Amino acid sequence: MGGRGPSDKGGHRGYSRREFIKTVGIGSLALSGLQLSPLRAWAAGGNERYVWGCPSEFQSLDPHAIYDVTSENIRLNLYDHLYRYLDNPPKIHPWLAESYKVSKDELKWTFVLRKGAKFHNGDEVTAEAVKYSMERLLALGKGASALFKPVVDPDGVKVKDRYTIEFGLKEPYAPFLSIMPTFCVVNPKVVEGKPGAWGSEWLSRNDAGSGAYMLEDYSPGVGWKAKRFKDHWMGWKGQHVDKIEFRTIHETASRVMALMKGDIHGCDGYLPVEQIEKLEKAKDITVYEEQSMRIFLIRMHNQRAPFNDVHVRRAICYAFDYDAFINKVLKGRVARNPGPIPNNMWGAPADLKGYTFDLQKAKEELKKAKVKVDRPLNIHPMTGYSQTDDAALILQAGLRELGIKVNIVRETWPTLSGKTKDINTSPDMWIHWVSTYYADPENWIGEMYSSSRWGAWKASAWYKNPEVDEILRKARTVSDQEVRRKLYEKASRIVVKDAADIWIYNTKWYGPYRNNVKGLRFCPIGNGQECRWIYLV
Repeated sequence: MGGRGPSDKGGHRGYSRREFIKTVGIGSLALSGLQLSPLRAWAAGGNERYVWGCPSEFQSLDPHAIYDVTSENIRLNLYDHLYRYLDNPPKIHPWLAESYKVSKDELKWTFVLRKGAKFHNGDEVTAEAVKYSMERLLALGKGASALFKPVVDPDGVKVKDRYTIEFGLKEPYAPFLSIMPTFCVVNPKVVEGKPGAWGSEWLSRNDAGSGAYMLEDYSPGVGWKAKRFKDHWMGWKGQHVDKIEFRTIHETASRVMALMKGDIHGCDGYLPVEQIEKLEKAKDITVYEEQSMRIFLIRMHNQRAPFNDVHVRRAICYAFDYDAFINKVLKGRVARNPGPIPNNMWGAPADLKGYTFDLQKAKEELKKAKVKVDRPLNIHPMTGYSQTDDAALILQAGLRELGIKVNIVRETWPTLSGKTKDINTSPDMWIHWVSTYYADPENWIGEMYSSSRWGAWKASAWYKNPEVDEILRKARTVSDQEVRRKLYEKASRIVVKDAADIWIYNTKWYGPYRNNVKGLRFCPIGNGQECRWIYLV
């Protein structure tokens, strides 16, 4: 993976975040990130343990209860999947499974497991464990179950023999192999009988996996530690780290300072531009740059007034200053992405224009609206992600020109994603990224705008259009990629015309690491958080 040094970073013009906040003229000191970290005293990482700084806390360790980027490090390091994505562009590889086959009617998918793979307690990974894990995921109805529940027939999960598992589907589902890397296998002998439904209370704080690392310690709000699992099925040739730690540091400036001091070895690759530039100038830090697939957007609650009027939504889309945000605040380090699928993913229409900053058009749309904006609107940036603060301020400034008051209410990712599970508690507007959980358009538009996915955080626009529902249903049930591409392009155009959300940009990943960190292997799925390839020198 190529790195970029400080000398590569000239030429980006814009203004600093301080200048930006001054320019938009908002009383934004409350948003300037002065929140105290909940951390207890830290020990330096040293060369024995690889330490990574996270912006969000870890609400649970249960791989079937969580499904977000923050928890991806848990699923990639403590657990294994039947198949897994590696590298960039992401390619899917056999993992616990050695092979698979699909029936002619595309309703039965059969996976053959590799023999001898072990869980952390020494039990062998078998088809029975895979069956239990799928049944557990479906029964709990959390995490990645939103992907599998509409697809997998619970009575169709069958053990053919000790190493062969068959999944019967309710209907053909083209991305089924693509979503397999979101499904973690747990050891039923460890989980069964433990407190909580399907042992969920116990597994929220413990480990029942077969991954490359075994849990040592976990503290909510602080982080988790693990040590290398020497009997991992892949073996351990070459150099590796024996111990890893994922440590919560909410405040961006604190994470950067910890990295520069050597308290941590790396942190998230989507820092504010000013922090990236600071790290690029540090002699002990290398900032790696990779093309990513991670769209940034502002969600709107399509079922709640005044957002239930398409003209109000279009007016809001026209009130966001895309150029100022992308070219001045972010200094052109990201690419405008006007729709719900990343520009570099098939299925994204190449000719999609999207919305521009145009207050005159915004006023015209408001005149057409039957639902009037007669109350302040609330927008929620995420604690620890200052870019979301900046975007909220820009939209607030634009809507102020239209006579619309906007309240900015910062909350944490666990709080916001939890609220979006219910149509009544879901925010008016909130700001986040949608990363690559699997490399298929379904990861974005299919999960975000099909009303059959309501109740998942990705579907928090609560968008409903029967025509789009039918197009997306067809797109996920046909296997011909060219046919699917055209369907996703058609759906994208309709969703953008309906102004379901405000789509802003597609991301590049700028991963900052101490120079003694080697072996990084970036993949958009997980954002470089898989540790088995890493070693310290």
